[in-house]
Amino acid sequence: MRTEATYVRRRRTAGASVLCLTLAVVATIVLSDGGGGGGARHAPVAPRRSATRRAVVHNGPRGTEPVPILIYHVILAAPAGAPFPGLYVTPALFAAQMHALAAAGYHAVTMDEMWDNWHYGTPLPRGKPIVISFDNGYATQYTAALPVLHSLGWVGVENLQLSGLPPSQGGLSRRQVRALVSDGWELDTQGFSHADLITLSPSALHFQVAVARTTIRDRYHVAARWFCYPSGHYNATVIAAVRAAGFRGSTTVVRAWANPREDPYRLPRLEVLAGTAPASLLGAIDGFRDAPAPGPSYPPA
Repeated sequence: MRTEATYVRRRRTAGASVLCLTLAVVATIVLSDGGGGGGARHAPVAPRRSATRRAVVHNGPRGTEPVPILIYHVILAAPAGAPFPGLYVTPALFAAQMHALAAAGYHAVTMDEMWDNWHYGTPLPRGKPIVISFDNGYATQYTAALPVLHSLGWVGVENLQLSGLPPSQGGLSRRQVRALVSDGWELDTQGFSHADLITLSPSALHFQVAVARTTIRDRYHVAARWFCYPSGHYNATVIAAVRAAGFRGSTTVVRAWANPREDPYRLPRLEVLAGTAPASLLGAIDGFRDAPAPGPSYPPA
C-alpha cells in the first residue's frame, strides 16, 4: 500500500519537473526575442558598467571643459557600389583608432555623464573624456564596435533610428539593441525614419521627435535624453519640438568640440570617415578643439 509520505514525495517530484520545463520554455522565448537578422552574432558579454542609471553625484563645481564627440556609422569594409563609402570604417581600423585614443589618455563617456559633469560636478572616469557615438543603428555597431569598446572598459552612445533600417538592411535587431544597453551603452534616438525634419508638418515632426522618444523609452526602458538630428538638418522649429519632447539636448554634424557654455540643442560632433589613420584622427580631434561652435543661423532647407 502506498503511504502518505510516498504520495507527497511523488507530488513534489512531479512539481519540480513541471517547474524545470516551464523555466526552459521561458528561457527559449527570451533568447529568441527581437528576431534574427542584423549580421553575425557574437556571444553575450558581461557589462563593464552598470546599465542602470547612476544616481547623480553633486561633487564640487560644475565641469567647464569641452568634450569631443565622435560620429561613426558602419564598422565594415565598404562593399562594391556602396552609395556612401565614406561612412564605412573597417573593424581593424576602428580597433586601432580606439586603442590610439586610449594610449593618448582618452576615456569614453556617455552624453549623460558629460552633462552631469557639466551641470552637477559629477566626476568623470579617469582620463580625457570623449564620446563615441554611432548613428542610424547598424548591426556592425554591435558585432564589431561593441567587442572593441568592451575590451577597453568603454561604452558607446547609440543614436537609434527606430524604423527604416531593419535587420534585412543591416540594421540592429531589438535583441542586439538590448545587448548594447545591457553592456552599459547609452541609447538615444534619431527619430523613427531618418526623416528630413525641417520639411515635415507639425504632426509628422511630433511623431519623429516626441513619439520616437516615448517609443524608445517604453520599448527599451531607457531615459533617451538626447536627440540626434538626421543628416544634421534642423531649424528653430525642430529645436522647439526637441525641447518640448523633454530631451536634454541634441547633436549636429558641425565639426567642433561640445562645450558646456554653448546651446545644448546644437552640440557639434566630429565625423570619422573611411581610411582615417589613428594618428590623423588624433590630430583632427586636437585641431578642432578651438573651432567655433555652431552660430545662430541654421542649415538651409
